[in-house]
Amino acid sequence: MREIDDALMHKVRSQFAQIDECPQQGPRVFFENAGGALTLNSVVQTSTDYAAVPDNQGRDNVGSHELVRVITKAKDDMREFMNAKGGQFFVGESGTELLFRLIMNACLGTAKGGKVLGSTLEHPATRSACDRWAGIAGQQHVLIEHDDATGTILAEAYAKAVTADTVVATILHTSPVTGMSVDVAACARAIRAVSPECVIIVDGIQHAAHGGMDLEHYDVDGYVISPYKVFSRHGFGVAWISDRLSSLPHNNLINGPEDNWEMGTRDTGSYATLSDVVGYFEWLGEQVGGGATRREKFAAAAEAIKTQETILTNAMINGTGNLRGLKDLDNVIIIGGVDNPAREGLVSMTVSGVPSVDVVKRLNNDGIRTHLRKADHYSGNILDPLGLDGCIRVSMCHYNSVQEVSKFLAIMNEAYG
Repeated sequence: MREIDDALMHKVRSQFAQIDECPQQGPRVFFENAGGALTLNSVVQTSTDYAAVPDNQGRDNVGSHELVRVITKAKDDMREFMNAKGGQFFVGESGTELLFRLIMNACLGTAKGGKVLGSTLEHPATRSACDRWAGIAGQQHVLIEHDDATGTILAEAYAKAVTADTVVATILHTSPVTGMSVDVAACARAIRAVSPECVIIVDGIQHAAHGGMDLEHYDVDGYVISPYKVFSRHGFGVAWISDRLSSLPHNNLINGPEDNWEMGTRDTGSYATLSDVVGYFEWLGEQVGGGATRREKFAAAAEAIKTQETILTNAMINGTGNLRGLKDLDNVIIIGGVDNPAREGLVSMTVSGVPSVDVVKRLNNDGIRTHLRKADHYSGNILDPLGLDGCIRVSMCHYNSVQEVSKFLAIMNEAYG
């Protein structure tokens, strides 16, 4: 398989808006992808085009028929991209809102007195929803402790905690704080071995930009993503739910279609941008030598993305050229360890004796966009056990280059070496 070499990197970068320049700041390196990835140029154009359309779906006119076709195509594209054999896709207000909605209906639709199982690794979108709705449904919310040293959680931890009366379980695919991934399929197998009918819901928001999603393999009941973190735009989220979850009681209009989970008329342009994103993954798979089918191309794209992001994180940690990597800077501490195979394109760190907010500010002033994660309601579950009040999150994507990592390391070596 072909890697993302310099020639292909040029083609890749040309497809994204504001790839190396911010309208307000000017030239900058974008290492804040976990907070929201760059947007495809095709998504920008599609959003502009659909903003002008006055028609609604469900009318008997050619404009409305076209909107329905676009929505159907987007759902079909997502089904193939994520390998979903059954169930349904729909959009909502945001990834967080959809996680709350799926968890609410899962709790209210399962047995009172049962357990709702999650982990301390998870984003507050799932932990908060489970805490609220398990209580309302008369269920017990149980949290498994994640591994502070590795920044992730293993299937064995779920296997030890799951019980026959576990009715709902949640899994985080990738942590937005540590950047470490979780083996969703293995965790789901551990849960189903003890509680086969458990409703399993996955937060895939951080993982989606790295590709390689396979719902058939995961054997779960819900999977949620936020399109602005996977090359689309803000303003909506996407959920897939299994036939089992679809059939649970949920908010709906009287005498309306029983399987409908969308509330009101949705923006067709949102759906259309999903086809743009899927089309990009397919194109990338073709460029790196993917097979004849779309699924083979998606798999090739995911492998190329993983390879490129591993190259980037290795360069950042171990150094490149004559620049020392983060592991060789005496005052830098890398969260999750130096050599962690679960890492997905993200390095979180601290600098001893320097507030993380000051490091982020220094990098930004020098044209390197990173992000401060504080020990607040978003990240305290990860940072508090480590005794940290904050950290610097440096998040990359496959369109970032080793040359950009070099710019980052040059500043880190000069300022904190």
